[in-house]
Amino acid sequence: MRLTLEELRHIPDLTIDLLEIISLEGQQYMARLVIDEKYHLLSDAGGQTRLFRSSWQIQDTLAAFSIISTDVVHPSAYHEMVGMEPADIEPMRIRVQGRGS
Repeated sequence: MRLTLEELRHIPDLTIDLLEIISLEGQQYMARLVIDEKYHLLSDAGGQTRLFRSSWQIQDTLAAFSIISTDVVHPSAYHEMVGMEPADIEPMRIRVQGRGS
């Protein structure tokens, strides 16, 4: 499901359980939000995934919202880079902020 900043602003008593900052190729990042156990991609008004130039830019954009935890998620293509068959490897996940951390 996709959500815009404007739609987020209109959700009463909004708490974002988890903000995942997904690292993409080309030094771009996207925001995936977990709200009430449902995943949402932060999108623009045209329905396109909103891309950012840094994890800080995402955090600044969402600073007005209550966010319980934030992770930077970086998928790895290591196997392919060294000539091995692609493999299902969990992405690297780094907690950057969270209650109790």
